Amino acid sequence: MSVLHPVTDTLPEQRRGGDSRDGRRRWTVSAPSWPPAWRRSRWRVAGALTGVTVLALFVRTWQIDAFGFNSDEAVYAGQAASLAGNPRYTEYFPVFRAHPMLVQTLLSPFFRVGEVDVAGRLVVVVLGVLTVLAVYPLGARLYSRRVGVIAALLLAVMPYHVVVTRQVLLDGPMVLLATLTLYCMVRFVQQRDTVWYVATAAMLGVTMLAKETSVVLAGSIYAFLALTPDVRRPVRATLLALPVLALVFATHPVSQALAGRTETGRNYLVWQLFRRPNHPMSFYLENVPSAVGLLVLLTAFGGLWWARRRRSWRETLLLSWIAVPVVFFQLWPVKGFQYLLPVVVPLAVLAARALAVLPVPARLATLRRLRSAPRARLTRVVRLAAVATVALSLLVPCWRAVSQQGGAHFLAGSGGVPGGREAGRWLTDHTPDGSVILTLGPSMSNIIRYYGQRQSYGLSVSPNPLHRNPSYVALNNPDGWLRNNNLHYIVWDSFSARRSTFFADRLNTLVRRYHGRVVHTEYVGGADASGRAVPVPVIIIYEVRP
Repeated sequence: MSVLHPVTDTLPEQRRGGDSRDGRRRWTVSAPSWPPAWRRSRWRVAGALTGVTVLALFVRTWQIDAFGFNSDEAVYAGQAASLAGNPRYTEYFPVFRAHPMLVQTLLSPFFRVGEVDVAGRLVVVVLGVLTVLAVYPLGARLYSRRVGVIAALLLAVMPYHVVVTRQVLLDGPMVLLATLTLYCMVRFVQQRDTVWYVATAAMLGVTMLAKETSVVLAGSIYAFLALTPDVRRPVRATLLALPVLALVFATHPVSQALAGRTETGRNYLVWQLFRRPNHPMSFYLENVPSAVGLLVLLTAFGGLWWARRRRSWRETLLLSWIAVPVVFFQLWPVKGFQYLLPVVVPLAVLAARALAVLPVPARLATLRRLRSAPRARLTRVVRLAAVATVALSLLVPCWRAVSQQGGAHFLAGSGGVPGGREAGRWLTDHTPDGSVILTLGPSMSNIIRYYGQRQSYGLSVSPNPLHRNPSYVALNNPDGWLRNNNLHYIVWDSFSARRSTFFADRLNTLVRRYHGRVVHTEYVGGADASGRAVPVPVIIIYEVRP
């Protein structure tokens, strides 16, 4: 006896008779099998996702505590600790700063007592792995289960996503929520149900509570609807969705107002609008493509070109999700390594789509060794080899990034700061309570505050309120502070010195003028001109006196 079942490699809508061109299902006749094919397929997907999850968790936790927090991590962890009432940090880190508090609130239970680096990072790791898993239903809903599994694999080992989700940053959790927002939008387009459109608005509001810059994704949704005439413009639903979005995000300004910090948000907005550029226009082009994976980009956009005549609303939605953040952050003067992280999910799905339907040239089947092989089996082998090649091209630099031993060069947002934690702890153990530290910039000042529990000030903080973070205090007359013995130690670090040679020279002048004496130095491994391994100083602590 034979049974009828749909062809499994068609799109989900085609299997349901929805979006196929002729509206008809295709059926094949086969002999019954046990267990049923759908059950075997489900177990294969579950096994593949389990392996992907283990791999994603492994690369995100390997040597996760090798280096201490960088500046942004110290700020967010310090906020979480202050929110939890940890007395070690309430003096140095205000609860309300530049961003909403969703992620910090999630982290706060782990920072109630003591210094808890690993726990905070592990929370973000878990959210990063959940993002990998969330990509599967998105890819399966858009194209097929095969696409969902491949997309999850690519994201699991993508260096860009791995590096950022190993740190206590807002961008990793934000991308998880952005992925759920995109999924809700896909469900709305497929089912034409207003509930999913309102859910998209609500999820976007939650995403903005993780990091307010994700509001640019509203532009992605608008661009998609404007560019896709086949999708119904939900005008009435929008009138309902916008208040839902505003109501969800309103928890941030309302919480500030109830805490008596109504001026904080406005001060940070002014600062963000008038900040000076911190990187050249070529910053993203120089740093992000290699972190995403050149083969991933080539596969994603090559697949779009190959299937350009079969383009649908799916590709328009994914490209809108990529294009709007890329254009916005490219034009925005302030740039950060992790700012473009929301584009990795649609890129992974597009690359997986191309790999899942990779064509096999007909002449390949005429090779002498392959004449006897069925063409379907040959196609599977070629596609599997392509997936393995792209995944391996990501895994190698990913492993190199997570197993590195640190160096004298550092890019903000790309990992922890070598020597920062050790220098801060040395200050705690070897300097008297009440000691005040002068650092080269606010980045090292944040690290010293977190690990050293010492008040610190950055020399490079601008006296102009429009050009400095409202949380930082500028020293208009550091000479006067040093003459009056209000500053007791000076900390030089190679990372800040490389970004600002002017303030590095000024700091060294103050060290010489006030009898600076080296009391502690942190080193990393380096090499001299002949290639011989030598220790390179990255943080130097000076004791100064009038």
